[in-house]
Amino acid sequence: MRLLLLNPNTTEALTQRLALSAATVLPADVELLPLTALQGFPYISSRAEAQIAGAAVLDLLAQHEGRFDAAVIAAFGDPGLSAARELFDLPVTGLSEAAMLSALALGERFAFVTFSPRLTPWYEEQVTRAGLGMRFAGTFTPDATLGSIAAVAEEMRAPLVETCRRAAAHADILILGGAPIAGLAGDIADEVPAVLLDPVKAAVLQAVSLHRLRPSGADKGSYARPPAKDSTGLSPALAHRIAGKDAPDAP
Repeated sequence: MRLLLLNPNTTEALTQRLALSAATVLPADVELLPLTALQGFPYISSRAEAQIAGAAVLDLLAQHEGRFDAAVIAAFGDPGLSAARELFDLPVTGLSEAAMLSALALGERFAFVTFSPRLTPWYEEQVTRAGLGMRFAGTFTPDATLGSIAAVAEEMRAPLVETCRRAAAHADILILGGAPIAGLAGDIADEVPAVLLDPVKAAVLQAVSLHRLRPSGADKGSYARPPAKDSTGLSPALAHRIAGKDAPDAP
């Protein structure tokens, strides 16, 4: 099985961090294919940026179609997730959704812990979309200044640990949200009195399970393929996919 790990952020260092976290739970018979967006933002942190990133996700999936069996959209707000499921015939998972679904099996209430309050509105919309508000204890962020986006896990380790301890008074499961802190959950688990969840690991394992359960992914009901339609200005690969044609030869 080939699993695409698609980082919609343009920072290659984040892709490497995500891949390292994914590798710790990857089954031996699964090949991980990390991919970094070539256009967009170094780090997605708003609704507007997520909308733009979602379009880039569809474009990248179309350009690499046929090279992978399932995909993980590796940004915590899951940009483009529903659209990708509608358009492509394979399992697609997102960090937020996969982490929340895993949290439901590990505790009664879950909370998000992330590194910037700017992310809170966008992240919490994922809870509403999933219909899990009754199980959600809120989003917790440290009172610390953000430095290098590629070194958040190291530079903000102590404030994030303290934030997790504070959040543990309100939730059984703490989901560490954001690509810059991928892998941190395992590093600080012994310092926090709650179960810590790494969204990357949850999304990877879910994608593998879905591939084995249903290789075609979500393709019925509301996720049935839309009627073929011509478009203007899209990349050849994405335009062909939407038009219901075979993908053009890859460059």
